[in-house]
Amino acid sequence: MDTGDRLLTPGEVAALFRVDPKTVTRWAAAGRIGSIRTPGGHRRFRESEVRALLEGDGVIEEMREDDAANKPRNNGPTNPGSGYGPPNGLR
Repeated sequence: MDTGDRLLTPGEVAALFRVDPKTVTRWAAAGRIGSIRTPGGHRRFRESEVRALLEGDGVIEEMREDDAANKPRNNGPTNPGSGYGPPNGLR
């Protein structure tokens, strides 16, 4: 069997890209990386395609930057006022 035809799990792909497996799943859902589904509904990735992406110039950094842009940010306290103590200034 040709090693390029081997199917990788999201965890195996994540290890190669040094990201979380959920990130790989999000990339697949967004169409950034091709995947196939097993009869049980699990995602698998062609090793040849993954290797090609790894060898591409700037593709991985662009994917990581896009993923980082979608992370929630801490915007500070949600309570009005100083942000300290009980909500609505109750002490």
